[in-house]
Amino acid sequence: MIPRRGGPVLPPPANHRPVLDAIRQRNPKRSIPAILFYDFCHTVCWLMLLIFFRLRVWGQHNMPRTGPFIVAVNHQSHLDPMIAGMATRGRHLNFIARSTLFGNPLFGKLIGLLNSVPLNQNAPDTQAIRTCIEQLGMGRAVLIFPEGSRTKDGAMHPFKKGVWLLLSRAKCPVLPVAIEGAYDAWRRGESRPKLLGQRVSAMVGAPIAAETLLAMGHEQGLRHLRATIEGMRVQLAEKFEQAGHPLTTKPASDLDEPD
Repeated sequence: MIPRRGGPVLPPPANHRPVLDAIRQRNPKRSIPAILFYDFCHTVCWLMLLIFFRLRVWGQHNMPRTGPFIVAVNHQSHLDPMIAGMATRGRHLNFIARSTLFGNPLFGKLIGLLNSVPLNQNAPDTQAIRTCIEQLGMGRAVLIFPEGSRTKDGAMHPFKKGVWLLLSRAKCPVLPVAIEGAYDAWRRGESRPKLLGQRVSAMVGAPIAAETLLAMGHEQGLRHLRATIEGMRVQLAEKFEQAGHPLTTKPASDLDEPD
């Protein structure tokens, strides 16, 4: 206790270090103001997805609370980064974005504050992989879409070969996340999302150790990751059916489709 001359004895000042450490752990080596700004935007996006699309998320307890990991998500629409961010609430996602998105100074500043790292779209895959590994090396969570681009028909398509190169070099856990409903809400080719009568959902699977995937080899490892995400997509599709909102997306992808 700290004595105070002429007054009551006061307790020692509170130690706020554990609180600050917990905030920093959301995205290591980012400033506290940047982390809090991301949290603010995260809350705004969560409200928007909840109001317009009745967002539901399952399996959030599977997300690692500390350490680096790769978040692998199927790609249905422009809504996917936001939905993935809601699914991994408590950890901030880091993104690799086309450098052209930074052309507008204000928008470029905004997405930069939201953990987007610019990458020349004409650059080789090795540069993108190197950037991802740098982010992971700082203990962060990095979002990837293994299909490379948004689906044209709602089905999940083969994973790009560069994904395996990233997994083999990063050697960190992979968190599989499945998204459903986003294709119906904002499919490829449409200029804006449908805001009425649409629902979106996500499911977070158990982390897959890098050693587990690498022991399987290239083809079987990517096949296992695809099958894991596809299995969760099927579960989500069943939940949509039970709620009376069937999806137009295909219930399963062709896992025998060649890379």
